[in-house]
Amino acid sequence: MTIDIQMRAFSSPQRAAESRARFPRFGQDFTDLMVHIHHSDDRGWYRAEILPYGPLLLSPAAKALHYGLEIFEGHKAYRWPDGRVAMFRPDCNARRMNRSAHKMGLPQLPEPLHLAATERLVDAVRDWVPDMPGSSLYLRPTLLATEAALGITPATEHLFFVIAGPAGPYFAGGFASIAVNVERGLIRAAAGGVGDAKTGGNYAAGMAAKARAKAAGCDDVLFLDALQHTYLEELSGMNVFVVDDGRLLTPPLSGTILPGITRQSLIELAPDLGLDVEERPLAIDDLLARIRRGQVTEMMAVGTAAVVTPIGALHDGGERVVLGDGEPGPVTRRLYDTITGIQFGRLPDPYGWMRVVGPCGSVREAI
Repeated sequence: MTIDIQMRAFSSPQRAAESRARFPRFGQDFTDLMVHIHHSDDRGWYRAEILPYGPLLLSPAAKALHYGLEIFEGHKAYRWPDGRVAMFRPDCNARRMNRSAHKMGLPQLPEPLHLAATERLVDAVRDWVPDMPGSSLYLRPTLLATEAALGITPATEHLFFVIAGPAGPYFAGGFASIAVNVERGLIRAAAGGVGDAKTGGNYAAGMAAKARAKAAGCDDVLFLDALQHTYLEELSGMNVFVVDDGRLLTPPLSGTILPGITRQSLIELAPDLGLDVEERPLAIDDLLARIRRGQVTEMMAVGTAAVVTPIGALHDGGERVVLGDGEPGPVTRRLYDTITGIQFGRLPDPYGWMRVVGPCGSVREAI
């Protein structure tokens, strides 16, 4: 079986030029085109189209609205110095989305179709890809259950769509240290649940803690494990790394932590930079003690949006514990410079992570 990705609209050069003339805000501006691909149990995947960006037509009884049957991804396309546009590891996003779909009882989108849809959209809106330092085109593939029926059963109708938007740094300060609040009460995910799926419910579960962190003057929140409230898990939307006596440490994937693609990339990259990497449980009280003794000198939040963001201080109750001098450390800086150098085409890509977007023409994918 094959499916055509039909071009139903074309991007406006004028709007793209206006967008590139201003520095983009993360998650605030969007291109004028999007992808739609429909699914039903009886027809499979059908009607793949690039359409004008606009509201979705959903029944008030759509299962996505009532039961949280929704997953999404996030990845980026970058403008290189020679004008080419390239995506960072989109194949990993396609695979992770299918893992999330399996966990949530949603249909899996064939990876070639996912890649073709995102690449076709990036090609269609390539004039929107910003060229300002630290900016990129953020892509948000999403799958939701559209069946109009109440009742706690898997849905039979779905919509996959992709939107895109020029994006600056996730944190307003860019590559600058952030403060993080240690959350010892509220949890993000529990063992046996969907903490390792990229579904909106995981983020909804963290909103109260995020608000509490903001009230404490922090930029984000660090969640601990649900059972003992002892071990580091992740931030509200990012994985976490620790530099301890020169080693790069990160919590292991235990079913409650999202398997971040930036996380995995740093694990693959670090040994080539002379860094030992270890995935192991990290107890918060031991971590705070090691920071005070100067053994832990750096921490960082890592993810598609944050890339590599230094953590300068942890807030725990009424105490503020500063890492080093509170400024970005050398390991964090080196990891950031290397991975962004590859993403923006300033450094070689020995890992084959980047997918250059060429003129796609007519796209026809077998599924």
